[in-house]
Amino acid sequence: QVQLVESGGGLVQAGDSLRLSCAASGRTFSNYEMGWFRQAPGKEREFVAAIRWSGISTRYSDSVKGRFTISRDNTKKSVYLQMNSLKPEDTAVYYCNGALLLRTVVAGEFGSWGQGTQVTVSS
Repeated sequence: QVQLVESGGGLVQAGDSLRLSCAASGRTFSNYEMGWFRQAPGKEREFVAAIRWSGISTRYSDSVKGRFTISRDNTKKSVYLQMNSLKPEDTAVYYCNGALLLRTVVAGEFGSWGQGTQVTVSS
């Protein structure tokens, strides 16, 4: 089982960039497909991006495609989300999570979540 801690959030202005990190513990991190999700106030949690265990293949939601980049470093047991050209509508708590199947990650079907990291984008 993998435990996850998100970090790197903050308050930025529209157009700025942020890089989120997700640190994992556990010996099997490299087996997991990983994803980033976000939840804005009053809204349901939504899928943002996913990356295969190998790091070769990625997937993005339409709302962030071309602006966000997901990456991972299995040697550091970490996954990252580089967020560029941030918009006020990107304001949310961002979470990472992982599963052995990519479809599970994309569907966001997880029984538990970490604390997340707050991203606030001012206009």
